[in-house]
Amino acid sequence: MATIRLAWRMLARDWRAHELDVLVAAIVLAVASVGTVGFFADRVKSALTREANLLLGGDVMISADRPLPDKFIAQASARGFSTSPVVRFNSMVARTGADAAPVLSTVKAVTSGYPLRGAIMLAGNAGSTAKDAAGGAGADSAGTTASSVPAQGVAWPDTRLADRLKLHVGDRIALGDSTFAVGAIVLQEPEVAAGLLTGGPRVLINAADLAATNLLQPGNRATYRLLVADNGAASRLDSYIAWARTELKVGQRMENVRDVQPEVKQTLERAEKFLSLSSLVAVMLAAVAIALAASRYLRRHLDTAAILKCHGASRARTLSLFAIQFLLAGLLASAIGIVVALVGQQLLVAVLQSITRTELPLPGVLPGISAFAIGLLMLFGFALPPLFTLASAAPLRVLRRDLPRPKAWGIVAYVLGAAVFAGLIAWQAQDLTTAMLTIGGIAGLLVTSALVAALAIAALKRLPQRGVTWRFGLANLSRRPLASSLQIGALSLGLMALLLLTVVRGDLLRTWRASLPPDAPNQFVVNVLPDQVDGVRAQMATVSQRNATLYPMVRGRLTQVNGKSFDTAQFGESRSRRLAEREFNLSALATLPATNRIVAGAFWKPDAGADSGISMEEGIARSLKLKLGDELTFDIAGTPLKGRVTSLRKVDWDSFQPNFFTLFAPHALDNLPTSYLGAVRVPATPAGTSWVSELVARYPNVLVIDIGDVIRQVQAIMDQVSRAIEFVFLFTLAGGLLVLQAAIASTQDERRFDAAVLRTLGASRRQLNAAQVAEFLLLGALAGLLAASGASVVGFLLARQVFDIPFSFNALLWLYALVGGAACVAAAGWLGTRDTLDRPPIEVLRQLT
Repeated sequence: MATIRLAWRMLARDWRAHELDVLVAAIVLAVASVGTVGFFADRVKSALTREANLLLGGDVMISADRPLPDKFIAQASARGFSTSPVVRFNSMVARTGADAAPVLSTVKAVTSGYPLRGAIMLAGNAGSTAKDAAGGAGADSAGTTASSVPAQGVAWPDTRLADRLKLHVGDRIALGDSTFAVGAIVLQEPEVAAGLLTGGPRVLINAADLAATNLLQPGNRATYRLLVADNGAASRLDSYIAWARTELKVGQRMENVRDVQPEVKQTLERAEKFLSLSSLVAVMLAAVAIALAASRYLRRHLDTAAILKCHGASRARTLSLFAIQFLLAGLLASAIGIVVALVGQQLLVAVLQSITRTELPLPGVLPGISAFAIGLLMLFGFALPPLFTLASAAPLRVLRRDLPRPKAWGIVAYVLGAAVFAGLIAWQAQDLTTAMLTIGGIAGLLVTSALVAALAIAALKRLPQRGVTWRFGLANLSRRPLASSLQIGALSLGLMALLLLTVVRGDLLRTWRASLPPDAPNQFVVNVLPDQVDGVRAQMATVSQRNATLYPMVRGRLTQVNGKSFDTAQFGESRSRRLAEREFNLSALATLPATNRIVAGAFWKPDAGADSGISMEEGIARSLKLKLGDELTFDIAGTPLKGRVTSLRKVDWDSFQPNFFTLFAPHALDNLPTSYLGAVRVPATPAGTSWVSELVARYPNVLVIDIGDVIRQVQAIMDQVSRAIEFVFLFTLAGGLLVLQAAIASTQDERRFDAAVLRTLGASRRQLNAAQVAEFLLLGALAGLLAASGASVVGFLLARQVFDIPFSFNALLWLYALVGGAACVAAAGWLGTRDTLDRPPIEVLRQLT
């Protein structure tokens, strides 16, 4: 107990003397960066887990892209389970008697009893608009629970659709060949209950109205679902699930509350992993700061350790005193870091509010415990060797301060700390390959930055140097090349991340948009029936002032390759398996589209027969392990269609023209259930808006997909996610500044001594201040230039390898990096060194010599 009291007193003394400021700040940064991401991910996962059955609407869901066999309902009913069939598809929805353009929406046709789990929440005010329904003035934001499904002839749009069409209860909407009265506005429903990564507008109708809409045509990708629930013991469902799995065919899948929404879960897990690894960059920089601060603490407390030895303290007692002091400082700093993380994760929720769309539950304690443990691990991983060194201080040092310092175990300290950090990365990555790539990437970036910085400092020494201020500033950088290189590397890493997420990202998106053909289609026309082709083509030609092309399309599933059943299980649970099990859009063309080019084999001639072969897109062929010469069999509504792969194509998907993974020769699709699709450029004028309304009014089954609207939605999500990543990388920039402060603090005595000597030789306070500012301006400018170089190289690689667009040089990127880096580092450096000139030179010389 006496040891703890003494350690506490020593900690209080060092705290008042600001000896532990950098060390505590580094631990706070490490805990806050990891905790922010951990708390946010925990809240999202808790929301998914809490509302898993609400996401399904039942205990089990069986889905398919064709009507499910009756045996699934019969078996469920025989076991006493409740069932509820659901049909989902896309359609244009228009408000009758209004000029608003129709909106592409997801239609859900449900039966009585839906949902089996959860509830449909409706706006509390019967006359509410969409804004009221979302919780505005005069509305009950919690809503009311629906006691049934929509009656026949009644539709329930959600808030997004109601907002787009300015709908009120009592208005009428057109859906296919039918019109519906708006009976309520939906606030929340199963499958979007958690509000995570939700899609576009939706509308609920009664399944009894489905036939009258005449919307389930061959080209409409409807999804047929069966919800099953058991009000008894949950274990009773296990036998039904086991039976159903044996009955599932290709294109059919089953989900329960244990594997609900795997795509959403996978996306969230990947996002969490990326954010976690990004936050570890800040942790790495904080670790460097901890190592520098611990080294400074060792130098400044050797005399204290020697005095303790003179008063009879043993080596073990001395070690325990300093270890307890560090432990207390680490506990305090980690606690502060947890508080900062709680604030940070709430800011992250606010940044991503348009994606989450829901009130997330409070975070659990496990992420806090993990972040707290990381703070202590980082502290002792880098500080333990210096503590052992302190315990080895000789008592004679009290009388002879010229004695050599005990061996500091510097290499051991950094090796131990690096091992701890590598372990943290492996833990966060949860994958050895990802961990190794991340460790190598972070280490490579930092080492490369430091080497380039060292070369730049060496080059600056050879330039003509005019003026005392700049000469002294450059001399300070050159005299400590290792520390200066480390600082520049750390700062450039943080600045480069922020430049990539702001300036470079904006440049790439602007260049990509500019690279699109000026006459590229902006709307797709889908689900056109054969008897509607001439009329739709004429209307497309009228609005675009050019001839329009409509392409035939049938839906088929690949069932055999070279006469053998196509085994989709060979692809595991990857994207390839989902592609293999889906129904393809198949088309038949006489000539190769201008946006396609043959990379293997040969395309057929325009007058080729129906049996001339199949042309596959090279990417899908590679994913499905298909090659030239393979004979493929597709099942099209029960009709087999065979063909041999005669060519592979590379497709320019950025052209926004209709393209297909699989093409057949002309007439190969004759006598099959065919629909047509095309693309058109509609001017952004009232005439263009009215054209969509007129087309849908004349052909209610036709879908018009506004590409611009899709791009805007994707862009909005990208902006939200980018802001979240920028927020996480702010910790990285803070880590770079912290390394700067740690390096300044570690050389504080040296700087005081230099300043005292120079003042003794006649240098003015103004000259020394200017020299220090010049040093940090140069340091910040070098970090900015290095960051701009790195961001430009990465931007070039992204433009050429990912976007396949020309790279445009942006001079503002270099200006932002140079000016921003110099200004930020100069301000931080001046704040850290301004007190080196406050003490009289004679006092400093007496103390340090």
